[in-house]
Amino acid sequence: MAPSAITTELTNGSSVGATLSDNRPRILVPEKVSAEGLALLQELYNVDTRKGLTADELINIIPAYQGLIVRSETKVTAAVLAAGQKLRVVARAGVGVDNIDVDAATGNGIIVVNSPSGNIVAAAEHTVALLLAVARNVGRADATLKAGLWERSKLVGVEVGRKTLGIIGLGKVGMKVARMAIGLGMRVTALDPYASPDMARQAGVQLVPALADLLPVVDFLTIHTPLLASTLNLLGEPELQRMKPTARVLNVARGGVYNEDALLKALDEGWIAGAGLDVFTAEPPKPGSAAARLAAHPKVVSTPHLGASTVEAQENVSMDVCTQVLEILRGGLPTAAVNAPLILPEEYRRLQPYVRLIERMGSLYTQHFAGGRAGGMIGGRRFELVYRGELAGISNTRPLFAALVKGLVSSISDAGGRDVNIVNATIIARERGIAIDEKHVRDDAAGGSVVTTYASLVTLRSRGPKDPEATPPSSPAAQPEQQQQPQHQAEEEQVIEGYVSGKAIFISKLDRFAANFHPAGTLLILHNYDEPGKIGYVGGVLGGHGVNISFMQVAGLNDAAAAVAAVPAAAAVDDGPLLLGGGGHKAREALMILGVDGEVTQDVLDDLRKAEGILDVSLVKL
Repeated sequence: MAPSAITTELTNGSSVGATLSDNRPRILVPEKVSAEGLALLQELYNVDTRKGLTADELINIIPAYQGLIVRSETKVTAAVLAAGQKLRVVARAGVGVDNIDVDAATGNGIIVVNSPSGNIVAAAEHTVALLLAVARNVGRADATLKAGLWERSKLVGVEVGRKTLGIIGLGKVGMKVARMAIGLGMRVTALDPYASPDMARQAGVQLVPALADLLPVVDFLTIHTPLLASTLNLLGEPELQRMKPTARVLNVARGGVYNEDALLKALDEGWIAGAGLDVFTAEPPKPGSAAARLAAHPKVVSTPHLGASTVEAQENVSMDVCTQVLEILRGGLPTAAVNAPLILPEEYRRLQPYVRLIERMGSLYTQHFAGGRAGGMIGGRRFELVYRGELAGISNTRPLFAALVKGLVSSISDAGGRDVNIVNATIIARERGIAIDEKHVRDDAAGGSVVTTYASLVTLRSRGPKDPEATPPSSPAAQPEQQQQPQHQAEEEQVIEGYVSGKAIFISKLDRFAANFHPAGTLLILHNYDEPGKIGYVGGVLGGHGVNISFMQVAGLNDAAAAVAAVPAAAAVDDGPLLLGGGGHKAREALMILGVDGEVTQDVLDDLRKAEGILDVSLVKL
């Protein structure tokens, strides 16, 4: 168990992480959330716990926060989300998100996460508790005994063994309830068009195709579905009239799946024998409403939304959503985003290194090809992400798409790309005029580069108008091929390829040059003619400015055999011939890629560009 969060009381009655810093992102928690999860956040963020906020107060203070963690009471409306200009994530410490305007969050590029698994056991156990309580009149028995009465003869119940339990929604909670009910000796019949027949059969559950096949045969009925347009008022008067008069219904899912007026009538008219209710359309029920009358009905065992109210469940959901908030604010992936494709843990582990690779590829593109100029070589260009090998078989690539957008804009945005996530990546790309296509190539031979060395290969290809500002300076040693190119050519293509080895990421191709380097730290990339003296000159310039070389690599044209040679830093001042088949001929181009430590100023770049045969120099910080 994580250590409890340390908080301090503010003068206005709220509490905040003890190490408050105005420079750290802030997270608002307007409801009680287990301290074990909040402790995960307080090392990096300011966590403000402010209970009892009105709707207007929430709108007034939300502009200062990057994260919002709620349970079921706080209404996260479109107005709240519009006011939260800094908001990047809204987390629901639980399953249902009825209290969050998910569409408005998506429109504002805000990720909504929940904890679909944290309270499975608690919800299932509470369902069985209500089942037994309504079968044996536990609620009425307790109330009458506390009132000094002894009414044994009026409280005769029924056994649940050998009875039929009907389940609508055979998801994680529904399946858990089914297994518990079978353990009590019950027969279980279920309705779920998305359930696996094999899994149901293995669990001992009989699936039926329609509601009409389920209702007449069950002795107990429980529903475990989200509240959607298709499930709102799922059981009304016609459905309840089809049930046995001895049947009892349960609801530990969402208020509204039963029509409350119809359920009240069914109990009063004797269409069914009883109900166990944990959730209502309005919580707490409004006085005089159908929900309030149901809660007070003698045939109903009612509880105040306790389905997830166990110590263990509260710790689980808190740890779950706080871990996701932590990952999102650090630029990572959520595991249960409501408004984005669900990322399973195994997918997360597979995708995470490629997320880092593609983000670095995007940042490398902007800094190397566009020189980091805002808008230069980015807006108006067409990008293509090509996945080859094992990666081509992954259908959920939205995290990879978002990683590319984040990388492309990171060096030219005030937020450094930290505002890009899997929800708003498409919006940001559209705003910046970036068109991105994704291509899955399972037949590697058809895709150009054949994946032989790597399990997966990622290619980033860009096409668009030539940027005159990015054209390398002319050189006396210009290639004949370059001189013969038609002047009216206005479009060009640039390519970056990369791969993952273990947890390490590598660039294997940069434009026309074969390479093999780790995209990290400060890099100097020199486009030059491969001839003796270049390495010594570069080493001398950097040494003269106090810049140390940590590694160096020369990348040759991609069509040259043995195109890449790695050079130790100690050899960087050696004037010896490091040639890639060019024999010193100035028409042979190469890239010199250096990892450097120290400040690379404009004077350093200017001195490097002075040498004859150095066509261009780019500074890349990754």
